Amino acid sequence: MELAKLSRKGQLSIPKRLLKALGVEGEAYFLVELAPEGGLLLRPAGVYPLEVYTEERLQELLAEDTLTEEERTRLAALVR
Repeated sequence: MELAKLSRKGQLSIPKRLLKALGVEGEAYFLVELAPEGGLLLRPAGVYPLEVYTEERLQELLAEDTLTEEERTRLAALVR
């Protein structure tokens, strides 16, 4: 068991040994929830950037599509 410190700002310092065991380095995000027995449950969370394409960019991507019509048909059959 490790000791963690809560700062006046409400920030919790997690011991390095535990972070290393989780494979967490540098800045990271965690999901936090209350456990049924009254404790806190922390789980590493992945945060990924979201890219929104303009209509112009979508047209560029479609123009770069190099699948043949036969490949598109086979792919469509696999997706169904």
